[in-house]
Amino acid sequence: MLTEAQRLQMLMPPTGPVDLVLDTDAYNEIDDQFAIAYALHAGEKIRLKALYAAPFFNERSSGPADGMERSYQEIHKLLRLADRDVQVLRGSREYLPGEQTWTESDAARDLAVRAMDYTSDRPLYVAAIGAITNVASALLMRPEIAERMVVIFLGGNALHWPGNEEFNIRQDVAAARVVFGSGVPLVMLPCMGVVNAFTTTGPELEYWLKGRNPLCDYLVEHTVEAANEYARGRVWSRPIWDVTAIGWLMNDGDRLMRDRLISTPVPEYDHHWAQDSRRPLCRYVYWINRDALLAQLFELITA
Repeated sequence: MLTEAQRLQMLMPPTGPVDLVLDTDAYNEIDDQFAIAYALHAGEKIRLKALYAAPFFNERSSGPADGMERSYQEIHKLLRLADRDVQVLRGSREYLPGEQTWTESDAARDLAVRAMDYTSDRPLYVAAIGAITNVASALLMRPEIAERMVVIFLGGNALHWPGNEEFNIRQDVAAARVVFGSGVPLVMLPCMGVVNAFTTTGPELEYWLKGRNPLCDYLVEHTVEAANEYARGRVWSRPIWDVTAIGWLMNDGDRLMRDRLISTPVPEYDHHWAQDSRRPLCRYVYWINRDALLAQLFELITA
């Protein structure tokens, strides 16, 4: 079990290069694509070791398995556009049946094995930007990896928000409860009330990204097309939520975002947070510097 000193050290934003795996429902929205592009172009700070396809179910899939497979294919598409070679693994085809039972997948197996090569002094970072099924399954398979990695989870809403029925966390509440209760050092990026402020617009994307490279052109076209479908001629801005999970790793002091230590909350099945001061500390992001983070993202992916 981690000591308090070890936990606090692991929860400090890293200053040197880190190894990262990225767990993503890449076909669900456009924000995952921006996050993947950011991680691929982060230079020496991030060594992206693997990409895991996460399940999702909404109007863009026929079920969790289809969502995972579409995400798997979308990840490969992005790697081709970026001309990069990173290991990609299929994740779970279903959500957890309960808090004691994992779901089998290549992604969960890989994480359960991969994390054992790390220590509390040199942890593996796991950015989870979809339903957190794969990460929870790995922790259930091998609980000791909780002492060897740091999980950065974009999911749930701010503690002050009226409810917690957010897409990533509500798809698999059991998985979120496993991760939040595992003792793994955890960084929370709440959606409504915090990360929803991290937005971009069509003219901004076209000015900064259009024509720079094939990946940038894809990001612009896909974002504007998706926004036009729901805005239909109205003024719009688009949250690109998932970028912030990579941004936490790239933070320099508090230039990109600010956070604080809190007792790890409990995701409840009624889509609210419960709080217990006896639980281990986690890091809670409460403010995003929208302009600074967007500027860094644009600079890196156009370089």
